[in-house]
Amino acid sequence: MPRVTLLASTALLLIAPSAWAADGGGAAAGGLTLTRVLLSTGGVGYFEYEATVTGNADLTLEVRRDQVDDVLKSIVVYDDKGGVGTIGLPGAEPLETAFRELPFSQGDLTSPASLLNAMTGAEVTAGGPRQLTGRLMSVTEETVRLPGNDGATTTRHRVTLMTADGLRQLVLEEADSLRFTDPAVQARIDGALSAVAENARRERRRLTVHAGAQGGGAQGGSTQDNGTQDGGTRRVHVGFVAPMPLWKATYRLSLPPEGGKGALQGWAVLENLSGEDWRDVDLTVVSGNPVTLRQSLYTPYFVERPEIPVEVLGRVLPRADEGTVTMDAPRPALRAEAMRAAPAPAPAPIAPDPREEPLAKAAPPPYAPAATPQAAALQSADAGAAEGAQVLFHYPQPVTVPDGGTLMMPIAVRDMPVERVALYQPATNPRHPLASLRLGNDGGTALPPGLLALYDRANGSAAYVGDARMATLPAGDSRLLSFAVDQAVTVDREEKPGRSLTRATIADGVLTLSVTDRQTTVYRVAGAPDQERKVVIEHPRRPGWTLVEPAIAKPDGQQDSRPREKQGAGPDATASAYRLPLTVPAGGTATLTATLEQPRQESILLGDLDPEELAAQAASAELPAELRQALNMLAGMRAAVAEKERRIADLERERDERVADQERLRENLKALPAGSDLQKRTLAKMTEAESRLDTLARDLATARSESEAAQRALRERIRTLSI
Repeated sequence: MPRVTLLASTALLLIAPSAWAADGGGAAAGGLTLTRVLLSTGGVGYFEYEATVTGNADLTLEVRRDQVDDVLKSIVVYDDKGGVGTIGLPGAEPLETAFRELPFSQGDLTSPASLLNAMTGAEVTAGGPRQLTGRLMSVTEETVRLPGNDGATTTRHRVTLMTADGLRQLVLEEADSLRFTDPAVQARIDGALSAVAENARRERRRLTVHAGAQGGGAQGGSTQDNGTQDGGTRRVHVGFVAPMPLWKATYRLSLPPEGGKGALQGWAVLENLSGEDWRDVDLTVVSGNPVTLRQSLYTPYFVERPEIPVEVLGRVLPRADEGTVTMDAPRPALRAEAMRAAPAPAPAPIAPDPREEPLAKAAPPPYAPAATPQAAALQSADAGAAEGAQVLFHYPQPVTVPDGGTLMMPIAVRDMPVERVALYQPATNPRHPLASLRLGNDGGTALPPGLLALYDRANGSAAYVGDARMATLPAGDSRLLSFAVDQAVTVDREEKPGRSLTRATIADGVLTLSVTDRQTTVYRVAGAPDQERKVVIEHPRRPGWTLVEPAIAKPDGQQDSRPREKQGAGPDATASAYRLPLTVPAGGTATLTATLEQPRQESILLGDLDPEELAAQAASAELPAELRQALNMLAGMRAAVAEKERRIADLERERDERVADQERLRENLKALPAGSDLQKRTLAKMTEAESRLDTLARDLATARSESEAAQRALRERIRTLSI
């Protein structure tokens, strides 16, 4: 299992408590002592208590009220030599329960008038100048004016009693005392007030764990003369998961003056907000992203049930059976054995729930057998361990932290390979790259995310150079950490969009163009005047586009001009960018060209294009000569069809004009005298118009026939054309 080297010094406590009692922290009532704490980045902590017991034992543990739901969800008891009994705690609503059978509510205890009104009918005795005994009828509020001329008023309560002498009244504020005559009533009121006071004091809930000796239950079984069961002295462990503040990782990296490895220190910053002191506990922190859930288990829930009316049996008059009709399948005979209750099948084994995966898997602690779930619930190794999706860091010495204290616990001290680079991120700074370094994790354990403070060790002293954000660094991986703007390096960027036709075909009346869109970006980098720079350019990735340039160098140093998909491994890439390396000489300039391509197809229906559009497509120099010739031919045929359609339109327009002229002449003819010269001339014009309409009808029929023939020829040519 991979290890993480830990600091040999003790953990750093970042709190100065006003008083730290010598016997404070650690121990809990009932013999349970907090011995182990495991904090997870899932926002929870695992707390384990131990106690030495003999025979049957009742162990008590107090937890905060807001932790009870999580305790009920996660509490676990390990007793390898005994039996696990029950776990009890007070109910979630003890105060409401105390008032459930009382004639008054908790709110009625807020004022004497409210309580007396709630106890209407009870017998009371009033002391003072007027001693009265009677049953409460009502308490009414009245406003009275105080003596003086300022008009001040006060509120009093008039109590009406039914006494042996009839109705009597008294002012509540003027009575020296007022008590309930029945001692049982007075005791119930005293009990309710005690319940209110007890509930106000109970910020915590006490759990009672019943642990039974081997061979007996937690609360039963035979006992020997000493009052205990067989099993002797044994250790019982009680653990649970409760909400805790997220622990944070923070790092310091000291850079060497020359290339090589940097010295990394990693610390875990955590807070004890559990509500109790940690005294000499075994402390482990876990980095990962576990599933942590909550559920209100401490809240009583009642199921809504439908109300069914009471059935009143009426007179029953059965109808005579008229027989049955056999359906398609014959009715099977009823057998006596089929009527008997069959034995219930054995339940299928239940697959483990993946949500119950423990925080970490490790070798079992020395006190627990390997077969218990505890073997998968804790990590007690000497150092941190990477296990699955979790990374554990265990402090090798007992830790003491008072409640409310903050602790810095070392999690890593190691030398790690570093390389200085300049990272250019256009979205961060369009003109200058970021001073960065590439940090490699050559250890066996991942490092959790956190802030990293960088120090440059030059001339034997350390100087702070900046902060960096470090994401989770798995073992064998590396991260680029940026900590400043490199003003000595300047980047100029130029965008050059383009497009090229790679293939063109005609089939089934469709012109298909295979087009490659191209986006070229030229980076010109002016280097620092004093030293060479290794620059990493983050070139944005685009969905559906492929990086085709820069080309990847062949083993012999020659550039590979093959398409990228036929080359070897490409540059590093993040989720949003390619990382393209570039070496810039001191005082010099270097250029890098990055080209993205996206292939796509355009489909054009040739039958939908007019002559001008066909001619424009045929004029494209990218198309092959054969295809351009075919498009020109189609353009000519489409022009001929268009010319015939224009001829038809002209003839139809002239015909419509002649018809309108004929109608005008007919209307004029009605008003002309019979046999007049004007009538004769009008009749001659009408005859001439009729002759022209006959000619137009013949020409129009011919033009339509020719147009239809030309269209058929065009459609047939388009359909059969294949290039």
